[in-house]
Amino acid sequence: MRTLLVLLAAALAGSLTLFAFAPYRLFWIMPLSLAALADLTQRHPQRAFWIGYVWGLAAYTSNFNWIYNSLHDVAGLPVWIALPLVLLLPAYLALYPGLAMWLSARVTAKPWQRWLLAFPALWELGEWLRGWVLTGFPWAAAGYSQITESPLAGYAPLGGSHLVTYLVALSAGALALMIHSGGKMRAGLLIAALAVWGNGFWLKSIEWTLPQGKPISVALAQGNIAQELKWSPENLEESLRVYYQQVATARADLMLLPETALPLFLDDLPSGYLSMMEGQAQRAGMALATGVPRRTNDGRGYLNAVVALTTPGRPFFAKDHLVPFGEFIPVPGLIGWIYQFMNMPMSGFSSGGANQPPLTLAGEKIAFNVCYEDSFGEELIGPASQASIMANVSNLAWFGKSVAMSQHLQLSQARAMENGRYMLRATNNGMTAIIRPDGEIAAVAAPYTRQVLQGFAQGRQGLTPYMRHGNMPVLIGCAALLLLAMLLGRKHRP
Repeated sequence: MRTLLVLLAAALAGSLTLFAFAPYRLFWIMPLSLAALADLTQRHPQRAFWIGYVWGLAAYTSNFNWIYNSLHDVAGLPVWIALPLVLLLPAYLALYPGLAMWLSARVTAKPWQRWLLAFPALWELGEWLRGWVLTGFPWAAAGYSQITESPLAGYAPLGGSHLVTYLVALSAGALALMIHSGGKMRAGLLIAALAVWGNGFWLKSIEWTLPQGKPISVALAQGNIAQELKWSPENLEESLRVYYQQVATARADLMLLPETALPLFLDDLPSGYLSMMEGQAQRAGMALATGVPRRTNDGRGYLNAVVALTTPGRPFFAKDHLVPFGEFIPVPGLIGWIYQFMNMPMSGFSSGGANQPPLTLAGEKIAFNVCYEDSFGEELIGPASQASIMANVSNLAWFGKSVAMSQHLQLSQARAMENGRYMLRATNNGMTAIIRPDGEIAAVAAPYTRQVLQGFAQGRQGLTPYMRHGNMPVLIGCAALLLLAMLLGRKHRP
């Protein structure tokens, strides 16, 4: 009964993290949740792995509940297959907090070494690993909960979301240590924590990059095409009409259409359709780019692409970091049978390749990324360093009316802060937005509506510290702290 109560407490702490992220953005819940996890582990070190695992299972199940919308409501999987698959991802991801807590309880016995050295380093290294292993899935990493409301968000241009994650875990470790200490140590921890968080306020006021040229007007299309209709031949004419009318009525220097806005291969679109779109844009003096599937040059595969329609030669960006099971089948011989139950067209994309150059539109160099590519901060540094503006095109209609699109918006805000550049988001049904270099939202379209979001963006130049060094300083620092904790633990072990 005692073990059950401990695990229930861990599950409660984990499930509450849903409210730390967008759309709720109660950032203070994350350090409190991790502090509760650390406190439970301190009191029951022999159950450290299961405490961490149950925390992770509850946290990731609550945060990724929208997977069910995607698999059952949209893709059409029967309940008996969809429900186990919904739990499969959290069951895997929970291994990382489980191992972090297990190692924290064993690396060293002294509480201050455990919670100020080992735990923050192990937590951050675990978050980094789960964003890399098996192509990675970094959503709901602790650092994202602080974007942009928390003072800790000010550290994002210095060391990216991983530095913010480390500082959240460090704050949680200090809070857990305060509970088990007293006197001068408690006062010292409080002063140090206030200094870290207070410094974040100052960092948020620093302008890491500089304006370049004049602001441009932008128009971001949101067609709001239901996913079950998007690829339907009967709805093709309606989809093409919606986006043609949005282009025809928009007035801006730059207009972006969302991911796969045109649901046919580029060379299969009706004769004259692209010319009509280009003509409308050119008469308005507007640069135009759209998401559209495109065949590879050898004709053997196809790409999830963004094509610059008004640029001679129609240059394009093609998505590189593909979604496993959604955009490609990792082990078709083993799991290919599942797709006979699903309505998932275009699930065999080819990768576009890393470090593709920006596209030049409206006098700006635009570094594009498609859908969940903006989950991977370090992968976007190369293109962003060559660009003056960043842009994401997405289609989140797969996830229905869930928190997925708000969580995705928060990831884009982190990328804008890390790179000190505007991020333009054109999405099918939300959240279409213009994000400033400080991560704040300049304009956002109401989700689940059909509209064109109008606003302005300013090109930027220069590099943030994170763009210069990437994740490596944080990872090396965490490895060094972990090694120090191990050496101290070995020195003091009986």
